Amino acid sequence: MADAEVDILVVGLGPGGGSAAAKAAAAGWRVLAVDRRKAVGEPVQCAEFLPNPMLRHGNLPGVLVQKITGMKTFLPSGEQEASDFPGLMIDRANLDKAVAEEAEVEGADLRLATRLLALDPAKGEARLKGPEGEYTVAARVVIGADGPHSQVAQAAGLPPQKTVHTRQHTLPLRDRYADTDIYLSDDFPGGYGWVFPKGEVANVGLGIDRRFGDDLGTPLEGLVAELAERGLVENRVLGRTGGSIPVGGLRPMVHDGPVLLVGDAAGLTHPITGAGIPAALVSGERAGEAAAEYLAEADAEALADFEEDVRDQFETSVNRGVARREELERVWGTPGARADRPHRRGWIAFSEYFTEGDQAETAL
Repeated sequence: MADAEVDILVVGLGPGGGSAAAKAAAAGWRVLAVDRRKAVGEPVQCAEFLPNPMLRHGNLPGVLVQKITGMKTFLPSGEQEASDFPGLMIDRANLDKAVAEEAEVEGADLRLATRLLALDPAKGEARLKGPEGEYTVAARVVIGADGPHSQVAQAAGLPPQKTVHTRQHTLPLRDRYADTDIYLSDDFPGGYGWVFPKGEVANVGLGIDRRFGDDLGTPLEGLVAELAERGLVENRVLGRTGGSIPVGGLRPMVHDGPVLLVGDAAGLTHPITGAGIPAALVSGERAGEAAAEYLAEADAEALADFEEDVRDQFETSVNRGVARREELERVWGTPGARADRPHRRGWIAFSEYFTEGDQAETAL
């Protein structure tokens, strides 16, 4: 027998989980949202860029740090491509906190430092461990917003996702900067290097697919040294972070139980850029709405509509990203990875990225 009963259990209080909890609680349902971290949004594992279309969330209290106007992409040859790329640099911790606070205001019960130990989707029972000890919660709907290594997805029978590993340093900027810089190189196999300015500091990092290279420290040190030599940043680390980004594409979002997946847990992160905040917010809100409708009307179509809506918005873009990754995977570790052409094909700033067909170069 369960120790407690709720209508909806949300696992994870990032932007996806917080927005799901807010929508479901606003509809009048009993919502329990848990997160294993001791503080919402901390530690930050994100480059903290938000595209302009998500302006409502960028304007939440304490979220906006600065506006971004463009992108400079650096190719292996040293050639640069300047692009318009408007967006916002945000305080990601404050975004997560603001969304979670919206959920709490709507009536959701938020519990931190609380881990999901086990989930039985067939019974709708979750075993949790928090500061009060271990207990079992019965839930009519479970929403998994617990990241790329989602325990909820695992309980639903899904295999592990393909991921890229990232490492990021926060460094002082020498002068204010309004562009993002992207570095495409065989030094970052399966990923890229980046500079995201954030007020007086910059997030400088890289991603690497460990099937093609396991050393993140040396190339990051080299990138930081290059940026310091250019006079863009000081070589003085103010903070460090890192994590995993799912790059394998969309997973099924609706499972028996019923169990819904959102954000990184659903594979909605863009496989090339690693952008995931907008997809997490959108899918979280839709999952909360769908769960509320499902409970109100006992209509499984509400869940199917949730997945269809999210796929309509993100699947084409994500599938193209998966295809470009597959092309690049045939290049890493070959002389072709030092040429510009496959990188132009594999990065969103270039028109080649959006053309059909397989044009990845496998040799010089």
